[in-house]
Amino acid sequence: SARELLKANQPGSGTDLASMLIEVYETAGEQLNDESRGRLTQLIALTGPDGSWRDTLISKAIAWSAKASGCPAGDPELHYYVGELLYKGMSSHFAESHLLASGTHDSALLLAQLLVEWSHSGSDPGLFAARGVMPYLLTTNILAARTFLDKFMSLILAESPDLLLNKEPVPTGDGDEIWATNNHTLNFLQMAVRICQRANPEAASKEARNMWVRLCGRYAGGVGLTNISTARVLIAGGNEMKDAVSSISQIYFNIEPPRNAPINPLGDMMAALMGGGPKPAGSKPKKLIGPGRGRGRGTTDRTISGLD
Repeated sequence: SARELLKANQPGSGTDLASMLIEVYETAGEQLNDESRGRLTQLIALTGPDGSWRDTLISKAIAWSAKASGCPAGDPELHYYVGELLYKGMSSHFAESHLLASGTHDSALLLAQLLVEWSHSGSDPGLFAARGVMPYLLTTNILAARTFLDKFMSLILAESPDLLLNKEPVPTGDGDEIWATNNHTLNFLQMAVRICQRANPEAASKEARNMWVRLCGRYAGGVGLTNISTARVLIAGGNEMKDAVSSISQIYFNIEPPRNAPINPLGDMMAALMGGGPKPAGSKPKKLIGPGRGRGRGTTDRTISGLD
């Protein structure tokens, strides 16, 4: 079986057999469940970090789970398992992309831990916070964005209390509060998440929309028709960050972006924000979006016997 081959330190043959298992799952229309997910995570763990075998198996498992789970980016639990595995293996750059794709509560917490540790390189902590907040907001996962940022702020302020302008948090209404810091990007992100939480795109909430316009006018050079290319921008991330802000304006507040706005702001932003991190030598980022969707009948134990 694939397990025995991998345990016997034969990753090539073990990965080939594990890939055959995934092909059987796909051909038979196997649904993703705890049992099939457990088989795959065990095989991924046994593959080990050396060579490209684990990357191959992860890519195939994620692609199949996209069909079998109905989640276009792949099964969130599988992404979280892979992200945690890579984080523990010191592959932060690749762990980050899986934790973002997962979007669960636990993945948001772990991503905060990862990015705070990564910020120790001496870069702007606001930029690392944006790497978590903005992708979650662009995929309308506000809960993950809030969970991530709350954890990130807790960790970064414990390590760097000199970021604080006040020792106590500032009330923002509705029983909520933010930390006022000397970092413009951290201040912007805290307010952005809270305003997006209040937004109702269908009802076009006027109050939330006005708050967003004021926030972006102060920190991001304005939005929509008020976006001025020469306006002072206080937040980190450059043009990619401004483009992401413009798209969030449209998603949550029905504010049309400028005519020259990019078609794929999430891809552009992630390429820019994620391009500067440490990468394993000789490695290439994995493609996370699996093909299509699909569900079907389950396989029998006899069908997959000997493969896993």
